[in-house]
Amino acid sequence: MQKLISGGLALAVGLLAANAGAQPAPAKPTVVLVHGAFADSSSWNGVISILRRDGYAVIAAPNPLRGVRADADVVASVVKSVDGPVVLVGHSYGGSVISEAAVGQPNVKGLVYVAAFAPDAGESALGLTGQFPGSTLAPALAPPVALTSGGKDLYILQARFHDQFAADVPAAEAALMAAGQRPVAEAALSEASTAPAWRSVPSWFIYGDKDKNIPPVALAFMAERARSRETVVVKGASHVVMVSHAPEVASLIEHAATAR
Repeated sequence: MQKLISGGLALAVGLLAANAGAQPAPAKPTVVLVHGAFADSSSWNGVISILRRDGYAVIAAPNPLRGVRADADVVASVVKSVDGPVVLVGHSYGGSVISEAAVGQPNVKGLVYVAAFAPDAGESALGLTGQFPGSTLAPALAPPVALTSGGKDLYILQARFHDQFAADVPAAEAALMAAGQRPVAEAALSEASTAPAWRSVPSWFIYGDKDKNIPPVALAFMAERARSRETVVVKGASHVVMVSHAPEVASLIEHAATAR
């Protein structure tokens, strides 16, 4: 009997010691998604579904599309509200926004650029696009909409939206996207960025080789300059690669979330 008791105590002590030494699994980062110009948060729906299935908390942050600094302040306030690590993801002009929003945010562990701008200090979205051949956005724009503030809003012509913005998305879906597109202030595309977060925060890039808004050569240049941890080029993908290739985009976001 004494041997049984001693053996049981030894087993209990061993289990307690093992449990005491075990480290709890780290919490998964929250993924904060930032849409770009001529889109809205619904453009992330496919990506959100995959990330949620895989156990990630997701926030599709509002992006007013009014100006890089002002928009970055909005996104930064969302990031600050998150208790724990964040992977910050931006599409198109949203890349300029996350580059600013992540500055000074210690909980941002990674940046993911989805067919997105990653400007350096002093650069703008329009300036970067103009440095490289291939964009056909300008002739696809509708006449600017004058604002009471004195600025102008830009839209893509609905008749040109499918071919220009979402060529690899079914026509019926692209038509809905065209009708619901969010305009970007003209001034936002020409506003210069300040010190970018990608200089100190690890980054990942994904884009399509058939992007007609931002030339693929420009996207490759920005990815290389930012020392991208992983760059995925999706063959045949349009500017809305997160809509047409949600699994590939979600996979790269998860790579960023699990990176050490």
